[in-house]
Amino acid sequence: MSSIPGEGVRVAAALTALALVLLATATVRSGVAADRGLDPRLRDVHDWAFAIGNHTLDGDVPARYRGFDLVVADGQEARPGQIAGMQRQGTVVLAYLSVGTIESYRPWYRELKRYRLEAWKDWKDEWYADVSRRGFRRAILREIAPRILAKGFDGLFLDNTDMIETHQAQTSGMRRLIRRLATRVHADDGLLFAQNGGGVITPSLPFLDGWNREDVSWTYDFDHRRYRALRAGETAYAQRELRRIAGEGLLVTATDYTAHARGGPVRTSIANACDAGALPYVSDIGLRRVPESPYRCR
Repeated sequence: MSSIPGEGVRVAAALTALALVLLATATVRSGVAADRGLDPRLRDVHDWAFAIGNHTLDGDVPARYRGFDLVVADGQEARPGQIAGMQRQGTVVLAYLSVGTIESYRPWYRELKRYRLEAWKDWKDEWYADVSRRGFRRAILREIAPRILAKGFDGLFLDNTDMIETHQAQTSGMRRLIRRLATRVHADDGLLFAQNGGGVITPSLPFLDGWNREDVSWTYDFDHRRYRALRAGETAYAQRELRRIAGEGLLVTATDYTAHARGGPVRTSIANACDAGALPYVSDIGLRRVPESPYRCR
C-alpha cells in the first residue's frame, strides 16, 4: 500500500482506465462492435431488396433500386459502377456471398471444388462446403471476400452459415470463419449480415450487424414444387427468433416466397414481418421478382 495520500486511488483509477482500453482494443480486434446498439448507418434503413436473382442486375440497376434503403446484390455479378450508382442514391449495398455451400457457376469453383461435401438436392449444381478445412476458410478470407469487397460494397451478406444445423462437424470452422470475416469487414468500417439458423447463430451474433430470416409466413416447398403458407405455430416461432435477435442490437429482416406479387400472401408476409420488428421482403423462390416500390412497415 502506498504511503502517499491519494496515490492508491490514482493507481487504481489508472489501472481501471488501462483495463478498459485493453478491453476495447480486444473487442475491435475480434471484429465485435464495441457498442451493440444498431449501427448508425442502419438506423435510416426502413426497407430493402435482394438483387441476386437472374436478370436483377441487368439494365439500369440504380434506377430499378431507387428508393430502397438497403440492397443485397450478388457479390460476383454486381459491377462497381452499379454499386456506386446505388450508393449515390443513399442505398447501403451489401455483397451476397455463400460461405456454407460451393456453387459450380462461380469463378472460384475450381479452387473450392476439393472442399465439396454432398450435393444440396434443392439447388442444382451446389454442394455443402467443408468449412472445417483451413484451405477453404483461407480462400474465402484471403481471396474471394477481398476481391468482392474491392468493388466498393458496404459489407457482406453471408448465406448458408446455417448449414451447421445439419452438419455439426462444421460448427467450429463456420464460427471461426464468421469471426475472421467480421474482423476483415469491420476493419474497413463495413457491415456484416447473415441469414437463417436462429437456433445456432447466437454465438456469432456479436460479430454481426444484421440478420435475415427466411420463411416467416410463406415458403417454397421443394419436395412438392409449390408455394405454401406456414402453420401459425411456425410463423410464431420465426417471429420470436426475429424479436430475440433484434433485441441483440441487430437490424433484422424477413424474406417470404409467394407465387404472385400481390394479394393476401404478400400482405400477410409483410404484416407478420413488421409485427416482429423486421423489415419485410417478398419475392419468388428464385428472387427474380423485384417490387416496383419498397415494402415498408406502416
